[in-house]
Amino acid sequence: MAFPHRPDAPELPDFSMLKRLARDQLIYLLEQLPGKKDLFIEADLMSPLDRIANVSILKQHEVDKLYKVENKPALSSSEQLCFLVRPRIKNMRYIASLVNADKMAGRTRKYKVIFSPQKFYACEMVLEEEGVYGDVSCDEWAFSLLPLDVDLLSMELPEFFRDYFLEGDQRWINTLAQALHLLSTLYGPFPNCYGIGRCAKMSYELWKRLEEEEDGETKGRRPEIGHIFLLDRDVDFVTALCSQVVYEGLVDDTFRIKCGSVDFGPEVTSSDKSLKVLLNAEDKVFNEIRNEHFSNVFGFLSQKARNLQAQYDRRRGMDIKQMKNFVSQELKGLKQEHRLLSLHIGACESIMKKKTKQDFQELIKTEHALLEGFNIRESTSYIEEHIDRQVSPIESLRLMCLLSITENGLIPKDYRSLKTQYLQSYGPEHLLTFFNLRRAGLLTEQAPGDTLTAVESKVSKLVTDKAAGKITDAFSSLAKRSNFRAISKKLNLIPRVDGEYDLKVPRDMAYVFSGAYVPLSCRIIEQVLERRGWQGLDEVVRLLNCSELAFTGYRFIFLTTAVTNSARLMEAMSEVKA
Repeated sequence: MAFPHRPDAPELPDFSMLKRLARDQLIYLLEQLPGKKDLFIEADLMSPLDRIANVSILKQHEVDKLYKVENKPALSSSEQLCFLVRPRIKNMRYIASLVNADKMAGRTRKYKVIFSPQKFYACEMVLEEEGVYGDVSCDEWAFSLLPLDVDLLSMELPEFFRDYFLEGDQRWINTLAQALHLLSTLYGPFPNCYGIGRCAKMSYELWKRLEEEEDGETKGRRPEIGHIFLLDRDVDFVTALCSQVVYEGLVDDTFRIKCGSVDFGPEVTSSDKSLKVLLNAEDKVFNEIRNEHFSNVFGFLSQKARNLQAQYDRRRGMDIKQMKNFVSQELKGLKQEHRLLSLHIGACESIMKKKTKQDFQELIKTEHALLEGFNIRESTSYIEEHIDRQVSPIESLRLMCLLSITENGLIPKDYRSLKTQYLQSYGPEHLLTFFNLRRAGLLTEQAPGDTLTAVESKVSKLVTDKAAGKITDAFSSLAKRSNFRAISKKLNLIPRVDGEYDLKVPRDMAYVFSGAYVPLSCRIIEQVLERRGWQGLDEVVRLLNCSELAFTGYRFIFLTTAVTNSARLMEAMSEVKA
């Protein structure tokens, strides 16, 4: 989801309120179990919890010891056990086993289960089947919006993608609608809303129903967010599958940014210890390079190092009073900046080593060829070589999926050949993964008659249909069978430039992919904003010159079910866990 900030608004909304609300609700739930208690936390809730309420806050509210929810007996000696978990069947069986073990031992304790972000009926049914429903009190911590940065919110629901787009499970739609309702209550109403995709439509309809039930709460208030866009992930798989080349994207690909922070290992910290670093706008060094193309980052950091040294060198000509002011007012900030600069230089060096080893330039060249529709046979040969060399099972899958989506499915011969080579190279346990990818529309075979020419004529009819509202349906159906080449032509997603693309002075959104491709979802938002609606998108799209993009005044805030990249996308489909 993307929220363009109103151009006349003086500043971005204050999302720290979301943290305070989540913290207060959690404290309220913990205090419902008065006295000392041990808290069992599910692993993937630990990082979000740390951003909301750290250990010292939990201790203030009589949480004695913290344990990770894992499949082994509890060692807690507390008389009160509290479980903070996702609404998953396996968690219910784990909790039930602990309660039943206590019963067998003749031990009586109090048990409280806090589901986040909501509880499901199926979970309560499992507790009942296990005979412990009456022994456990259940509640829910409706924590569904975590501010990761000033313009980025995450629901921290990585399972949403697999549950909905693979399994067809709609249980999280209500959570999404509730999150939108909370945003609207605090920062709305939202004057304009646009959406593409089936999930977007269902979420919008449920959200509007919630708004109607509490009619009047936001009426008369000046909205802090002017537009809201709901985009299904399967509308734009290509963008998620392309290699990232800006600094923040490469840090995520290399080290995995988790819940807004990253663990830099000894190879980055130049010590024998790892360091957890929060990556957001408060890190001044990171904030200046996060969106820079990687080819520009080393030059920037070198200049930053020289400037920093020059500021340190100023001390030499200072008298005692000036030195005192320098130490009290500037030195601490300079030391912090120096520490961050060292870390990001170390991270850059690690990224360079990894990408050089992977022959990153050849990989990027292949991706660009796939996006442009050139040298498909050579690209297929590169993917075969990638598989044979066993570079990475996830990377090989990603390239196969990118080939499939950009070509509207693989011809049957290529599909069978690549699949056979992959299973022989990486193991037959990946067979179910291919089934998943096919089912999700990520890796498919072309059916007879599905040549690009035939498909493009069908797509042209959809996109140029003049009936109001048909453009949304058009994009929705495109997502199911890709038709990337046709959509790319209609929306000019592959920029045509004379000479080399200047990455130091970006002229359009394509710079995030080295000038080779404008992200589809971004182009859609751009067009809607420029046209102030869907009007005109029923005709052949005539894009403005890249230097004339009418984005001045808009600031974007993003809400996602979970931050993703190509590796996470493939792992969600994989049946083989690393």
